[in-house]
Amino acid sequence: MPSSYIGRFAPSPSGELHFGSLIAALGSYLQARAQQGQWRVRIEDIDPPREIPGAAQHILRQLEHYGLHWDGEVLWQSQRHDAYRAALSWLRQHQQSYWCRCTRRRIQQSGGHYDGHCRDRQLSAENAALRLRQHAPVTEFYDGLRGNIIADRALATEDFIIHRRDGLFAYNLAVVVDDHFQGISEIVRGADLIEPTVRQIALYQQFGWSVPGYLHLPLVLNTDGNKLSKQNHAPALPEGDPRPVLVRALRFLGQPEPTGWQDDSLDALLKQAIQQWDLTKIPRQDAAGSIGMTSAFSNGSH
Repeated sequence: MPSSYIGRFAPSPSGELHFGSLIAALGSYLQARAQQGQWRVRIEDIDPPREIPGAAQHILRQLEHYGLHWDGEVLWQSQRHDAYRAALSWLRQHQQSYWCRCTRRRIQQSGGHYDGHCRDRQLSAENAALRLRQHAPVTEFYDGLRGNIIADRALATEDFIIHRRDGLFAYNLAVVVDDHFQGISEIVRGADLIEPTVRQIALYQQFGWSVPGYLHLPLVLNTDGNKLSKQNHAPALPEGDPRPVLVRALRFLGQPEPTGWQDDSLDALLKQAIQQWDLTKIPRQDAAGSIGMTSAFSNGSH
């Protein structure tokens, strides 16, 4: 009987994939394949000012180079605007959203969290952002790796933005609409996205949709202790032999090193990694690491 598991990897085209990106991609890929499930790829290209021309196609080539082949067609958020508009329209029709003209400065002056100032002002859409009118905020959730996670209450109960003042669709709206559309059963991603999870779950529930599972992987840190990221100029994944880099990624995730990988094909290496995939061995702590650093990848360093 085929598995109903569907996972995904959803990068934004703001730069090339780096070692931290590979951890998220590989972890979600192995989790899906270990359960005979599907693995989808979505390009989150809804924020043009942050996107780099050609980055999306390069990301797809990088995934293929590292043997991470996806199922079905790639979903492009830039082609999903009608779906987002329909979702926003539904929320408006059911009185579950409202227009807000509060500035960042005002929010900072009121303690850093939005205080519901515009909730009952019945403002028009002119020069305004659209916020979700939260009916039942989510303050905690179960993580498949970390167990029960309790969120900051002020953040979790805030009426958050779902359509930006500049006309762009907000990340939390788009990701929920698309994960529901693609039938994603579990979201495996980096720990930097733990914080918005309670907001996304709340949005699922207000739409009346079933909530997927969540599993947040440890982050790769640079030598300064910051998350390895495009913003921190993390080096792109090398274009040479992908096998040594994948082995380092497996070590970072606490997984056993595939035997004889130096003589095996890329497909054979990944097949063995799927067979040996063990969630209980994944470290909970973020750790230093990069393509060129091997000392941080010993199992004892986590």
